Amino acid sequence: MNAKDIMTVNVVTVGPDEPVTGIARLLIERGISAVPVVDTDGTLKGIVSEGDLVHRVSSEGDRPRSWWLQLVGDPNETPQEYLKAHGQKAADVMTSNVKTVSPQTSVADVAEMLEKNKIKRVPVVEGKKLVGIISRANILQALVAGAGAQLPKIAANDQEIRVKLLEEIGGHELANTATINVTVNEGNVQLWGFVDTEDARKAVHVAAENIAGVKSVEDNLSIMPKYSSYA
Repeated sequence: MNAKDIMTVNVVTVGPDEPVTGIARLLIERGISAVPVVDTDGTLKGIVSEGDLVHRVSSEGDRPRSWWLQLVGDPNETPQEYLKAHGQKAADVMTSNVKTVSPQTSVADVAEMLEKNKIKRVPVVEGKKLVGIISRANILQALVAGAGAQLPKIAANDQEIRVKLLEEIGGHELANTATINVTVNEGNVQLWGFVDTEDARKAVHVAAENIAGVKSVEDNLSIMPKYSSYA
């Protein structure tokens, strides 16, 4: 099983000039914890996570740095911290040195990267273009799909089922494919993530049942919580 078999496609992204307030609102609306930053051609530039925004909040007030930290610390650290605390755009607050994998990277290697680097997610890129993202949840979903301790092998027809189902969901706008993940193991489909309404959940389930080669459908979808206002 490779990254392309479990990655979330149609990733929610922002441009380098996206306002920080808009990013915070987007994370809340989508129920996600990070968003990649891409250029107009899809090139990955960085990623903004909840941690980056929390750092911004905790830095408010311009607490003075200790004189000894200024003596022994990295001279580039202060400007970086200032950008994180006061920047108004994605390019100012994003983490730019992002670990990435390719669609052909094995899921075992992806899991090892997440654990080794203590990160929650990793973008999937072809060349420099973002094509998906894998979170720890995606890997757990793959383990559940295999019903065992080892990751299941994905047959060619399983990958075809997954691609067709995601195209069906997106093509008919049944739900936002950025908040849905699909795993397929020997024709058995598992649906994960969030949809906006109960009708959308049922529609996605029916779409899965109607794909040729599907033997069963396990529905683990949840209804996206609604937020009426923002701070």
